[in-house]
Amino acid sequence: MPEPPFDNIESAHQYVKLLAEQIEDVESEIEKDISEAAGSGFARRVDALQLVNHKLKQLKHHLAASSRILNDLRALRRLLIGDGRLDDERP
Repeated sequence: MPEPPFDNIESAHQYVKLLAEQIEDVESEIEKDISEAAGSGFARRVDALQLVNHKLKQLKHHLAASSRILNDLRALRRLLIGDGRLDDERP
């Protein structure tokens, strides 16, 4: 049986983090491409690159939300694996 790509929350969180870093790199490349295309007068190319940039920003936003959710899940798992009580319930 093949091993799952994300065998725990930490590996999934690391993947989301790496993907977000890659998006940062691609965003800067796209911004350069937009500037070059605008200087060359390629209006349709500029429009397409701006759409790509917009979609990258959307993906970046969704990855940030996913990262927060994974952090919440890690905290909940620690709570459940621990003694099961919240900090304010301790004597």
